[in-house]
Amino acid sequence: MTVWHQAYNPFGNALLSTLVAAIPICTLLYFIALHPHRDKQGARHLGINAPYAAFYGVLAAFLVACVGFGMPLGSAFSAFGFGCLSGFLAIIWIIIGAIFLYNMTLMSGKFEIVKESIIHISFDRRLQVLLIAFSFGAIIEGTSGFGTPVAIAGAVMVGLGFTPFESAVLNLLANTAPVAWGAIGTPIVTLAAVSGLPELKLSAMAGHQLPFVSVLVPFWLVATFVKMEGGTWKEAWEVWPGTLCAGLSFAVMQWFTSSTQAFHLMTDVVSGVFSVICTALFLRFIWHPKTRFLLRSEREALAKAGKTMATATTDKTEWVYRYTASQTAYAWLPWTILILCCAVWGMPTWRTYLNNLFSGITFQTTLLGSAFGGKLSLPTWQMPALHNLVQRMPPVVPANAKPEAAIFTINWLSASGTGVFLAALLSGLVLRLSAAQWGEAVRRTARRLVVPILVIAQVLGLGYLTRYCGTDAVLGLAFTRAGFLYPFFAAYLGWLGVFLTGSDTASNALFGSLQRITAQQLHLNETLIVATNSTGGVMGKMIDPQSIMVACAACYDDPYERTHALGPIFRTVWWHSVAGAAVIGLIAFLQAYVFKGLIPG
Repeated sequence: MTVWHQAYNPFGNALLSTLVAAIPICTLLYFIALHPHRDKQGARHLGINAPYAAFYGVLAAFLVACVGFGMPLGSAFSAFGFGCLSGFLAIIWIIIGAIFLYNMTLMSGKFEIVKESIIHISFDRRLQVLLIAFSFGAIIEGTSGFGTPVAIAGAVMVGLGFTPFESAVLNLLANTAPVAWGAIGTPIVTLAAVSGLPELKLSAMAGHQLPFVSVLVPFWLVATFVKMEGGTWKEAWEVWPGTLCAGLSFAVMQWFTSSTQAFHLMTDVVSGVFSVICTALFLRFIWHPKTRFLLRSEREALAKAGKTMATATTDKTEWVYRYTASQTAYAWLPWTILILCCAVWGMPTWRTYLNNLFSGITFQTTLLGSAFGGKLSLPTWQMPALHNLVQRMPPVVPANAKPEAAIFTINWLSASGTGVFLAALLSGLVLRLSAAQWGEAVRRTARRLVVPILVIAQVLGLGYLTRYCGTDAVLGLAFTRAGFLYPFFAAYLGWLGVFLTGSDTASNALFGSLQRITAQQLHLNETLIVATNSTGGVMGKMIDPQSIMVACAACYDDPYERTHALGPIFRTVWWHSVAGAAVIGLIAFLQAYVFKGLIPG
């Protein structure tokens, strides 16, 4: 087959080509968030069933790719299939293990002890949000990434009594500042590889941007939570010492760790652990709020019982912790196993070992006419009608760039999801579940994940299709025309990449080279602009449909709510995401022209 060359202005008009390239994304967004529908009771809502919304977006993507941009139909189908397959190992496999583990802790009854232990660090719901969504979530992001923190922390918050909707929204908001170093620094490693810039230099640059956001995000979280619960700005502000402790401890450690050769890839893990310890000790022994903020449902229950908030604050009967230290440690063991497994699976040396574990056992065959085989521990499949048959063109890539590879690598042993699933299996053994409990945990997990898996696969397929047909590059090139303002819009290019692909790592692979080329053309600091792709991208994580569906799968039990929550969640986090990217863009703009000393030498 002949190599197909991408065209970035197929209609001879840059504006028209950009508008056509945006059709699949606009279609997806419209059906997710704006198309009217009526529920079972006849009430009118915006946004349709998630699988149908994803399907219409995919259909639009095929039409634009094949009709508008001239991509061969076979290559388009192969690109879509490549995305679906890659999504299973990269995201879906993680969610299966995470929800399976959570269900087993519920079946064993140990989650009640975990819940009590968290509550007794602070009885204030505002501060629980900080501990779980921000600090604990950062540790999970640092060890495994790819949606794991939203799934785990979201499920924990629902178990603590938070509503599924606010659990999803708050964890999506929290999973921002740590994302650049997710999965043991994978986004930074990828960015260095595609841009050709030093890895440590890019990490240090990101570490001179995101700490400002890390201080801001906890305040953002608390204010959003209080507003969702019908509270006031005063109630959001009165916990500022605890909020500052969580954010500042994380930011300080993030600043220093990101610049060290030994720990820069472990920035999230070190910063998250430091934040958890500092915040827990601060809340337990140094400071606690004068008034206690409860969930709306808890306040309503108090009112029905004839009690006031003052009574709830002074009543010490519920403050007595009912479990021993050994019981608490045993209940937390599954989560400890999870963190350890995620940390081990995030180590490059361990991944290399697993990938080479069965290196002596090889096989080779063909699948749909393309080579399939290799080592048993790491087989690969060259995607038919796609591998080395699509050529990206300048200025997206250098003039001598090779055709786009399309190799599906089945890293079934070294995938992060394998570590999460192993943690679930070990937890079930540690908790001594009966055969009936094992079966019920499997059934609950399967029932909850059928629809999210369908949606995530479709959206990831759409993302890969836009990448291989070149519409993502057309949208990206629109940002490069900003001239003097480009440092600001460089953040939005990374933001767009994460929205399209669902991953900061994939966004860096997509636009890292383009960012460097643009920086050279505009005589801007390359390290600053390239790193801003990753730091701006973290703000797109909360609005990509894959992440939202992960949150829905983790937080919602009801099947109807799970399939229809995508629209309301997206509409809620959209402006947070846009504003967050603007903050990163402003930081990059100031560093480009005012505070140049913050750019690593």
